[in-house]
Amino acid sequence: MKTLFSTILAALIYGLVCICSAARGQSLPPGGKISGAVSDSASGKPLDFVTVNLMLGNAALKADFTKTDGSFAFEKLKPGKYSVVLVGVGYHSKTLTADLSDSLKNTIDLGLIVISPATVGLKEVTVTAFKPIVKQEIDRITYDLQADPESKVYSVLEMMRKVPFLSVDGDENIYLKGNADFKILINGKPSSMVERSYKEVLRSMPASSIERIEVITMPPAKYDAEGLAGIINIITNKKLDNGYNGTLNVSERFRVGGPGFGGTFSAKLGKFGMTALAGGSIYDTPLTRTQVGRTALGTEPSELFQENFTQSGNKNGYIGYEISYEADSLNLLSAQVNFNGSKSDGSGNQTSVINVNEEVVEGYRVRNFNDGRGKGMDAALNYQKGFKADKNRLLTLSYRYYGFDNDQNSNLLISERINYDTPDYRQINDQSFSEQTFQVDYVYPIKKLNIEAGLKGIMRDNQSDFQYSTYDAERKTFVVNTAMSNMFNNTQNVFGAYNTYQYSFKNWGVKAGARIEQTVINADFVSTDSKVKQNYFNVIPSVSINRKFKDNVGVNFGYTQRIQRPGIYQLNPFVDRTNPSFERTGNPDLRPAFVHDLQLGYSKSKKGSINFGVGFTQFKDLIFAVAVYNPETEITRTSYGNTGRARLINGNLNMNYPITKKWNFSANLRIAHGKVTGVVNGAIITNSGVMYQLSASTGYKLEKDWRINANLVSMGPSVNLQGTSNSMISPSFSVNKDIIKDKLSFSAAANNPFTKFRKYHTETSGPNFTSFNDRRDYFRYFNVSLNYKFGRLKEAIKKNKRSIRNDDVQN
Repeated sequence: MKTLFSTILAALIYGLVCICSAARGQSLPPGGKISGAVSDSASGKPLDFVTVNLMLGNAALKADFTKTDGSFAFEKLKPGKYSVVLVGVGYHSKTLTADLSDSLKNTIDLGLIVISPATVGLKEVTVTAFKPIVKQEIDRITYDLQADPESKVYSVLEMMRKVPFLSVDGDENIYLKGNADFKILINGKPSSMVERSYKEVLRSMPASSIERIEVITMPPAKYDAEGLAGIINIITNKKLDNGYNGTLNVSERFRVGGPGFGGTFSAKLGKFGMTALAGGSIYDTPLTRTQVGRTALGTEPSELFQENFTQSGNKNGYIGYEISYEADSLNLLSAQVNFNGSKSDGSGNQTSVINVNEEVVEGYRVRNFNDGRGKGMDAALNYQKGFKADKNRLLTLSYRYYGFDNDQNSNLLISERINYDTPDYRQINDQSFSEQTFQVDYVYPIKKLNIEAGLKGIMRDNQSDFQYSTYDAERKTFVVNTAMSNMFNNTQNVFGAYNTYQYSFKNWGVKAGARIEQTVINADFVSTDSKVKQNYFNVIPSVSINRKFKDNVGVNFGYTQRIQRPGIYQLNPFVDRTNPSFERTGNPDLRPAFVHDLQLGYSKSKKGSINFGVGFTQFKDLIFAVAVYNPETEITRTSYGNTGRARLINGNLNMNYPITKKWNFSANLRIAHGKVTGVVNGAIITNSGVMYQLSASTGYKLEKDWRINANLVSMGPSVNLQGTSNSMISPSFSVNKDIIKDKLSFSAAANNPFTKFRKYHTETSGPNFTSFNDRRDYFRYFNVSLNYKFGRLKEAIKKNKRSIRNDDVQN
C-alpha cells in the first residue's frame, strides 16, 4: 500500500510541477549538472519513483523520478544556487542545496542521499492540478477512478467505458480488447459478487467507492491460464489506518433502472483491521419491443416474422467483509467472506407467423411469465509468513470455498394457434456451482531479481436439474416430459504450478515465467446414464518487457498464451424454449480454446499522458455460439461448439490532457480488424470486418466547487462467425458539486438526452437461412446521486500480498 501511495503522490506532484513550470515559461540553456542517488536509511536499499524537484528560489524548474537504482540527474543547467527537494510518501522529505553559481564548477554529485521512513497521509498534500488518471505498468494499465470526477455520479459498470482496453455495449456487456472472455477480481481476489453475474453487482456498485481499475493485459504465470483476453482487477478504497473511514452513495436512475445504494467501511484497532463493502439496487426495464425475421432458403422458401413485447425487473444486493490480524511484523492472518443475491421477474407477449408463398402455414401467440432467483457466497482464509533475513520474502498458504445457485422458471401459455399443436409448457432450470481451492505461494527476492513460485489445486462441481413439463388437457395438469428433462453433473479438477522471474536493471524491467496445468473433467447425465470424460495437460508461457526512457516515456512488449475453459452456462445441455421458434442450449462435449497474444505498447506522461498499443491475437478451437436451422421443425437452435479459429489485429489509444488547470480532456479508442472461420451445419463460413470503440470525455471546473462534464461513446458494428450487429452512439452530460469539500457531493447526469429509443439490430446467417433481430430499447435515462466520505486514519493496515486468484473459467 505504501508503494501505491508513493506512486500516486509522486505522479500528483510531478504533474503540478510540470504545469507550474510551463506556466512560468522557464528555459534552461546547456550547462551544469546535478546528480545523486536515494536510498532507505533503515534497509539501505535504493528507492525508485521518489519525486526529485529542482528549485531555483521559490520557482520549480524541473521534476523527475528516481530510477530503479535510486539515481537521478538534472543536466543543461545555467549557473545559480539550486535546491533539490526529495519527496516520497512514507518518508520524510529532504532538501539539499546545490550551488552552481561558480562558473568553474558546473558538476555537483550529491552522492548517496538517505531518507528515513515516516507515516504520511495524502491529506497532508494539497494539489490543485489534475491527478493523472492512467498509468502504464509492465504487464497492466491502471485507471484511477478517484482522479475522475465522474466517479461520483456513475456506477463502476458505466465508468468502464472510459478505461483503456475496455468497452461496454448497449446490453451492458463488458469487452476486454473486444473479447467477452475475461476474469474480474476484487482486490486481486475472486469474489462471488462478480463471478455469478457481474452486471447486476457492478451497475449497483458506486464508482466513488473504488480506488482504481487494473486491466491486466498480459497476466503473468502466477495467474491461472484461463481468460482469453486478460483480467480486470477492481481495487476498492483501502486507505486503512488506526481509526476508521468510509464512503456512502445513494442514487436514482430512471426511466431505465431504479434506486441504489453502496458504500465501504474500513477500520483498524491495534493489530486488528477490517474492511467491508455493501450495496444493492433495483433495476427495472420498461416495455421493450423486439421484431424477428427469418428467411429459410431452399426448394420451398419460408418467411417467419415475430413481434415480442417484454418487461422485467431485478433486485440485487451484495456484502463483503475482510478481517486481518497482524500477530507481529512477520506473521499475518486474514479472512474474507462475500454474499450476494438477486431476484428477477418478467413477462412477454409474442406473436409468430410463418408464410410460404405469401400464405400463412403456421402461427401462434405465446404469453411468457418468468422469474429467477440467485445467490452466491465465498469465504477464504490466508496465512502469510515473513522472514527476518528479508521481510520481502513471503510464504503464503490459502484456502477458499465458493458456490452459487441460479434457479430459473418459465411458464408459457399459447393461443391463437394456426397449424401449431405444441401444448402449453413450463420449464425449470436449477443450476448450482461449487469450488474449493488450495494454494501455496512463495516469493524470494535476490537483490534486483524477484522469484515467485506456487502450487494450486481447484476442485469444481457443476450441477443442473432441468425439467420440461407439458399441459395434459385430459388430466388438466402439467406432466414432466422425461425425454426432454435430465440431471447433469460436471466435475472439473485443475492442478497447477507456476514459476516467474522479475528482473530490473537500469531502465529495463523483465517479467517472465511459465505455468503448467493438468485438467480432469467428468460429465454425467444422471437420467440417461451417459458420461463424458476429458483430460488435458498444458504449458503456458508468458513474458513482459518494459523499457523506460527520458521524459517519462516507456515501451512495453508482452507475449502470453491463454486458455478458455467452458463454464456451466456453455456446458449445460438444458434447452431454453422461451421462444418456441428459437431454442438455446449448451454442449457438454466442449473442449478448451487456446489463444496466442502479442502486445506492443508506448506510454508517455508529462503534462498529460498518452498510451498507445498494437497487438496480434490468434485463436484456436474457439468456442462459438452456432445457430442451425432445421427446416423440418422450423426451429433455429443455437448451441456452442469448438468450431472456429480467428485472428485479431488491434490498436488501442488512450490519452488524458489537462488543457488548463480547470479544463481536461480524455479519449479512449480501439480499432481492430477481425477474421473468423468456423463450421456451421457442415459448411465452412468465414466472416471479417473492422470494429471500433471510442469514448471521449471532457470536464470543466467552475467556481464554488461546481464541475460539468460531457461524454461521447461510439461503438462500431461487431463481427462474429455468423453475422454482425449495428453501431451505437451515446452522448451524456453530467454535473457535480462538493456541498462539503472532500466530504459530501451531489451529482446528476443525463444520458442520451436526444434519443428516447435505440434500435439494436443484429443479423445472423447460415447455409440455409438468414435472419435479423431488431430490438427497441429505452435509451434515454437520468442519474442523480449523493456521495459522502467520512473518517480519519493514520497507520496503514497490512494485507496479505498473496492470496487465491481463480481466473480460469468462462462464465
